[in-house]
Amino acid sequence: MPDWIPIAEASECPPGTSIERVADGRMVAIANVDGTLHAIDGLCPHQGGPLGTGELCAAVLTCPWHGWQFDVTTGRHRVSATVRQAVHDVREREGRIEIRFNGGVGSAEPTR
Repeated sequence: MPDWIPIAEASECPPGTSIERVADGRMVAIANVDGTLHAIDGLCPHQGGPLGTGELCAAVLTCPWHGWQFDVTTGRHRVSATVRQAVHDVREREGRIEIRFNGGVGSAEPTR
């Protein structure tokens, strides 16, 4: 299993917010849904918009460029079942958010 990569301070992503970070050369969107962290690929598949800078409403993250919406718990697009973002392991450890890439689309469960 790949190593955990420190990506942000936990204080940077309080409940109800999302942030964008680069880890291992990949853009990642980190979302805090009611105290539970979730991580998905951060580039919108529509036109590469920055998902992590979008609006988070419950578990739905909206791309700020064209409004595409994704469930951060599953990576699934809200309208098209065939569109999915990869979901990655994420955890908080000693005040830091860490991510672990697993290579699969929507195959990781968030870890706390």
